Amino acid sequence: MRAWAVVENGKPLQEIELPTPEPQGDEVLLEVTHAGVCHSDLHIWEGEYDMGARGKLRMTDRGLKLPLAMGHEIVGKVLKWGPGAKGQGLKKGQVRLVFPWVGCGNCARCKRGEENMCAVQSRSLGVYQNGGYATHVLASHWRHLIPIDGLDPALAATYACSGVTVYSAIRKLMPMGKKEPIVVVGAGGLGLQAIAVLAGMGHKRICAVDVDQAKLDAARAQGATETVLAGGDDTAKRIIQACGGPVQGVIDLVNGSQSALAAFDALGKGGKLIQVGLFGGEMRVPLPLMPIRAITMRGSYVGSLTELRELVEMAQKGKIPPIPVSTAKLHEADAVLNRLREGKITGRTILTAS
Repeated sequence: MRAWAVVENGKPLQEIELPTPEPQGDEVLLEVTHAGVCHSDLHIWEGEYDMGARGKLRMTDRGLKLPLAMGHEIVGKVLKWGPGAKGQGLKKGQVRLVFPWVGCGNCARCKRGEENMCAVQSRSLGVYQNGGYATHVLASHWRHLIPIDGLDPALAATYACSGVTVYSAIRKLMPMGKKEPIVVVGAGGLGLQAIAVLAGMGHKRICAVDVDQAKLDAARAQGATETVLAGGDDTAKRIIQACGGPVQGVIDLVNGSQSALAAFDALGKGGKLIQVGLFGGEMRVPLPLMPIRAITMRGSYVGSLTELRELVEMAQKGKIPPIPVSTAKLHEADAVLNRLREGKITGRTILTAS
């Protein structure tokens, strides 16, 4: 198989040849037709996370091995499967969305369907195993394949990461009244997806926050009811003003030092801050305010297989407005990654095989 892989961190992706995997046990081999380019791919490509005063967290310390074909938003055609997948209704040529957040498969969390929370061994596609920037991908289990009948496969690919990530984060905010403002920090691919999912869940007030007016315009078009141009020390005040007072729910899809502090300062009593992004840095908050204002701060890491299935079902019922999706060829992966780094992509760009 061919792959467009990270061979050296921070260097251009290279087209390489790798042995085409032979599925064993419950595994399924697919021919990749669509693969999303996600902002988290930038961190994998660069090879590190900014930990503020604690320095850098290097991907190699988390188990990353190069060369690696990134890409965890994957749609493909079923080619062959291992003996454990026999009798599970698989047919050659079936188009399936692949759940990429693979754990060890044996611990209590994995057995509860929470593989994304596995603390034993993460085997996520495009992170610790070769992913969608390739002609073929090996799904770790036949259960990880989700039918997407009736959906545009390019749009469906986004649900495996940006979709399920925001869906899981939104669920952590609930319950909230449908007319209570929810603040979405970051109006890139994740932010537009969050607005779409909130709208699909019937939420009536969504405030988008970003440093780029063009992205805020896209957020308005997607369904945001308020927008705030971030920057400076008064971002929290502008959020409060736009929302008519301190807010009860913020989803920070950037999660950098400035965005997190602004989100925290915008919260009202009993408010929740769900931290999703990996921009990095650190956050210092006055500790007495945590109990005085009864604030909840919670991290949210992608989503579970059950959540992805729920999200796809919502999309198939026509409940989720589509986000802007553009396409490029697989061999253009490096150019797309650079455009993403430069902030030149609205919504999501999907790599296609043809």
